[in-house]
Amino acid sequence: MKLSVLLDTSFFIRLLNDEDPLHKNAVGYYKHYLETGVDCQISTISVAEYCVRGTINELPLRNLKILPFNITHAVRAGEFADIIFREKKLSGIELNPRPIIPNDSKLFAQADIEESISHFVTSDTRSLRTFAMLSNNIRPRFTVQDISVPYNEAFGLLEL
Repeated sequence: MKLSVLLDTSFFIRLLNDEDPLHKNAVGYYKHYLETGVDCQISTISVAEYCVRGTINELPLRNLKILPFNITHAVRAGEFADIIFREKKLSGIELNPRPIIPNDSKLFAQADIEESISHFVTSDTRSLRTFAMLSNNIRPRFTVQDISVPYNEAFGLLEL
């Protein structure tokens, strides 16, 4: 089975804005995935989030597999959201705005259900905190890759 990664909205915001401080990192990750044959996936949820301020035509759809949100994802998202809401109450961590939690739950559920997905790639600190809360209770099948870490460090590559 060919490995793939699920790229979140924050990844595309940084990839497509050359003035963003994490633009270079996003480009590095993206090039690395393409050059090593890793399939890059985007959820229909991330497409919707991106289209709040951008357009679908800006997304590099030629190099992406679109992952629709389906019923198995929905069931797992409900389980994840329940865990995250319980963790929120226990830890006292405030995750505002509240609507971000359901989208994180949905994206995490997709990454967990889809067998080919090994990593959820993000720069969103809120998503990272939410994933940490989720991981306190269960062991997701995927890991999170934070693009604030340069790709060459993340993959142990020397820049020559």
